[in-house]
Amino acid sequence: MPDAGPHKGRPRDASRDRALLDATLAVLAESGYGGLTTAAVAARAGVSTATLYRRWSSKEELVIAAASAHAPELATSPDTGTLEGDLRALLRDKAAALTGESGRLMRALIGEAAHNTALAEALTTAFLTPVRRRVGEITRRAAGRGEIAPVEDADLLGDLVIGPMVNRFLLTPSPPDRVDAAEAARTADRLLPFLLRAVGSEAARR
Repeated sequence: MPDAGPHKGRPRDASRDRALLDATLAVLAESGYGGLTTAAVAARAGVSTATLYRRWSSKEELVIAAASAHAPELATSPDTGTLEGDLRALLRDKAAALTGESGRLMRALIGEAAHNTALAEALTTAFLTPVRRRVGEITRRAAGRGEIAPVEDADLLGDLVIGPMVNRFLLTPSPPDRVDAAEAARTADRLLPFLLRAVGSEAARR
């Protein structure tokens, strides 16, 4: 296939991309997925709808891009040297994420994702899969140190992190933006003993 050569025209402005994705989050928080329109997002970002459509061809694509952009950095797992320390760090990171921008986004999309496969897959990729991978890495390290037996179902253990957090911060009457960082960390620490017991850690018996 012949080389198409360099692209013509002005280079894409990354700052406009970010402005549109931030505007998407703001409109979602105010109006929900059903009330979101590309015109409202473009107006909030201060650009034309033509500028938006040069980047994303539909509302769904725009929202999926926003989900990816606002996904928390949970895949990297700091090694604290103990299972208890690693799980505490993960729980606190997840609590902080769900009480921030990514929590607002998930709250706006959970209902729609129940019957929109593309959005459900985007939420899974952006918010669930990184936690499951990190739990897998944490438990492998702990098993290697002899703290616990090898965990065969790390995905299920990851869901034990995700489920209570989503229930506590997204499905309760108090919106996540009313939960401060200290309260989020306390909630994470309260969940830690249950997670340690689930993997058979001796730390849970202390």
